[in-house]
Amino acid sequence: MKALILNSGVGKRMGDITKSHPKCMTEITEEDTILSRQLKLLSENGITDVVMTTGPFEDVLIAYCKSLDLPLNIKFVKNPIYDKTNYIYSMYNAKNDLDDDIVLMHGDLVFDEDVLRDLLDREESSMTVSSTLPLPEKDFKAVIKNGEIKKVGIEFFEDAMAAQPLYKFNRKDFAKWMESIKTFCERGVTNCYAENALNVITDELVLTPFDVEDRLCNEIDNPDDLRVVSDRVTEGKRKEKK
Repeated sequence: MKALILNSGVGKRMGDITKSHPKCMTEITEEDTILSRQLKLLSENGITDVVMTTGPFEDVLIAYCKSLDLPLNIKFVKNPIYDKTNYIYSMYNAKNDLDDDIVLMHGDLVFDEDVLRDLLDREESSMTVSSTLPLPEKDFKAVIKNGEIKKVGIEFFEDAMAAQPLYKFNRKDFAKWMESIKTFCERGVTNCYAENALNVITDELVLTPFDVEDRLCNEIDNPDDLRVVSDRVTEGKRKEKK
């Protein structure tokens, strides 16, 4: 299995925090950034190969990853037009490195270790959702019918649950998504979510919801999110020491 981490975004909503480095390098505790926490958890759960898409501050990001000195083989794939496209195009650029089972995450996502472990243990392709969170207005929601996810996007509210961009895909299912992404991008449709390409082929695969309920699995989009998530991570560490 390989991990795919999407780090090609600009992170404008973080303000000055992302003036000199990608959002993934934002500190969430004294010990960790978003990215260092992700990479450590991946390594601890047996993942050794990582494909990481890049955009702004690519050199800073590569140097930082090397400085972590983790037992990971990281392949960096730059989106040369990251400021004009969405991550669907970043995934398209990485297509030749993704022939495997895939755990996919956005680079601004923070999650508990047991969330990742339980996701990796699932046999079927899955996306994290939460039955205990209210439906967000502007973030991802998953439309669920008969125990399967049929649509993912910000615009769906009926038959939907709050969702986060943390997926585990079996190789065959992920290949179908990538083929749809290829079709979109080669037609010039590159400024949309990769999930737009997923939504047109969900009848060709089985994508199940993985309900994390109240466990930590949240994106950091702005400084307010950063404060909330940092507090949760710090509190989690405090409980572990007791």
